[in-house]
Amino acid sequence: MLHAPVVPAQQAAGEQVTAQKKVLYVTRLKHKDREIDDKVREHLEKRGMIVTMVDESAPATAAEGEDLVVISSVVSARDMTGTSYKNVNVPLVTWESDLFDSLRLTGAKKGEDFGEVEKEHYINVVNAPSALAGGLPAGKRWVYPRDDEMGWGKPAPGATIIATIPGEPQHAVVFAYEKGATMDYDFIAPARRVGLFLGNRTFDKLSPDGSALFDAAIDWAISGNHG
Repeated sequence: MLHAPVVPAQQAAGEQVTAQKKVLYVTRLKHKDREIDDKVREHLEKRGMIVTMVDESAPATAAEGEDLVVISSVVSARDMTGTSYKNVNVPLVTWESDLFDSLRLTGAKKGEDFGEVEKEHYINVVNAPSALAGGLPAGKRWVYPRDDEMGWGKPAPGATIIATIPGEPQHAVVFAYEKGATMDYDFIAPARRVGLFLGNRTFDKLSPDGSALFDAAIDWAISGNHG
């Protein structure tokens, strides 16, 4: 399958959005999958961001003064249940589906409101005009070269859904809330929020389309922080 090349003007615009932006990256510093988070950090730094990696035990106050919070799926959702990161007035991106509930991205029932599939490599882009689609056309696209782990959520009506699992329109794999939107539990989003599909060890397997979606999520989230 052919992939459209990155348009230089779009790439330059993305780099301008992310240049010198400060990112708080939450992970488990001593976990074996931390090495994948290091690759994500390197990717963000290549795009001009200043990344500080902290352990999941760091208080949510660590987000003060940052432009973006990233919560990796390497964290232990059990240890972060009810996390105060849901309250931060800073844009937040996460691909830990087991935290979608605590972050008010979805409801509480695993397997109904959020979950993961072990074997999938396609997604269905349903909102191509959105900046969060990264320039991808509508329809079925592959984000991994072969089947792998993919998280999903069933967000509240206040969310914007960008992509779903093919044949499962209720299972969103890229979705977002604008600042002030009503999230689950009637929680008002303090800043932009994005839920993504990645697993612990899938970032470095992303196809060009998958990478475009990842970068678009970061760009959209971080551009919503105006002080």
